[in-house]
Amino acid sequence: MVRINRVYTKTGDDGTTGLVGGARVGKDSARIEAYGTVDELNAQLGVVRVALAKSAARSRLDPILVRVQNELFNLGSDLATPDDERRKRQPGVAARHVEALEREIDELNDALPELRSFVLPGGGEVSALLHVARTVCRRAERRTLTLGRAEGLPDHAAVYLNRLSDALFVFGRWASMKDGQAELLWEPDKT
Repeated sequence: MVRINRVYTKTGDDGTTGLVGGARVGKDSARIEAYGTVDELNAQLGVVRVALAKSAARSRLDPILVRVQNELFNLGSDLATPDDERRKRQPGVAARHVEALEREIDELNDALPELRSFVLPGGGEVSALLHVARTVCRRAERRTLTLGRAEGLPDHAAVYLNRLSDALFVFGRWASMKDGQAELLWEPDKT
């Protein structure tokens, strides 16, 4: 169980932070960039969930996003743990999490009209916020891959983020449809 009794410790005043296991690294290290961006994505999903309160998509998407937020916390913990043996003893993302996203993508995508162009972010508040989350997710994936090239990655970390960005795209399209908002499509010749 995690206990947080003090919010500030002053140990990071020198520009370093502690990893799971006690090692200290620069706050701008690849590992901190990776799990910090996962944390940013989690916060963005919190914003989406607030906007969902007034959306017809709420009953289907909110439970998914609550689960995803917990999975992202697990992923962040994985990324904050450089020791493979220690990481095996804590929650992380696994193939089953990727498979759940794939089922949800397929289910919701089956209800959508076929795409004949790229989607412009927009299509209502929830959809627009999901598109922002999708782009943060892609950045988290890039940061995680950078870490992986330098130090290796937990199993399924990059695959999970890749699939999640796909899911957020479909969720955004589906929210537009459920909220009765027109989906904005790219028109290459429109200036």
